[in-house]
Amino acid sequence: MFPKNNKPSEEKSALSGIVSINDLKEMEFNEKELTPQQYLALKNYDRYRVRQLNAQKTEKDFHKTYLQLQAMANLTPFEDFLKEEYF
Repeated sequence: MFPKNNKPSEEKSALSGIVSINDLKEMEFNEKELTPQQYLALKNYDRYRVRQLNAQKTEKDFHKTYLQLQAMANLTPFEDFLKEEYF
């Protein structure tokens, strides 16, 4: 599944041309230095995620939102989470 060098996000990012929230989380886990904008995007995403999940009224809506948020974290460029709507 992963390349032999165990660096999936670096290769994925190079191929797709974007760095996602999940890529930043992996970089942080691997103790790589993040820029202030990258840290802010992580903070904004986490805050947005909690707000969205807490707003759900039913378990079905919660799971649907959870899956959407997972997709956003994996497919959306982290720069999108620097927009005011995610503050």
